Amino acid sequence: MARAATTTDAFNAIAEPRRRQIIDVLARGRPHAVGELVQTLRIPQPAVSKHLGVLRKVGIVSVAKEGQHRLYRLNATELKPVHDWVKTYERYWSHQLARVKERAERKATERSSKDKPPGQKKEE
Repeated sequence: MARAATTTDAFNAIAEPRRRQIIDVLARGRPHAVGELVQTLRIPQPAVSKHLGVLRKVGIVSVAKEGQHRLYRLNATELKPVHDWVKTYERYWSHQLARVKERAERKATERSSKDKPPGQKKEE
């Protein structure tokens, strides 16, 4: 089965860890020039430009020219399909966390019961 192009949708675009790093930097709120991203992420300029091109093509980032600089900014609304898909699994994670919490509380109760001096009532 052929792999989908990275520019087909947000899911494929964010599959690459370096693109997610770029998104993380841009998520801080202000636009960044390519040079700033290169310095921040310590990724070669051609690679940063290539990743920005992919993110632009799917609409996750936009670019505006200011003087001689091109400033890239995040279009977080384009990540909504990813959010919506992941959100369907929130119930699973919440259930798992509730189970972990329940086990930890049970073990803590068992431990505190063992630590009580003889003759003292155990709490239930």
